[in-house]
Amino acid sequence: MLTEELKSLVIGALEDLKAERIVALDVRDKTDVTDYIIVASGNSSRHVKAIANNVVVEAKKAGQTPLGVEGETDGEWMLVDLADVVVHVMQPQVRQFYNLESLWQVDMTRRQESG
Repeated sequence: MLTEELKSLVIGALEDLKAERIVALDVRDKTDVTDYIIVASGNSSRHVKAIANNVVVEAKKAGQTPLGVEGETDGEWMLVDLADVVVHVMQPQVRQFYNLESLWQVDMTRRQESG
């Protein structure tokens, strides 16, 4: 499966369970670890777990077995690693605290300033 197709599949799986504030960050020029980081919110631990589980189920249906899934115990922040696409599903207060979107933008700004 092509990376863009996987990204679309993940976004669809997130939307299916009403994930909120879905953001896809293209990090191909910032890291060799992954191509996209997708961040979304769920409104409770149960919602976060259900959303992340749906991503896993839909990815497996498409023949993409996750390399790992983290955060299942608490459900405040779950990560689904699909290699080319890494998915973070967080409760709003956790997402606000860690602010991953800003973290990746700051990193790019620093690179531009130093280069």
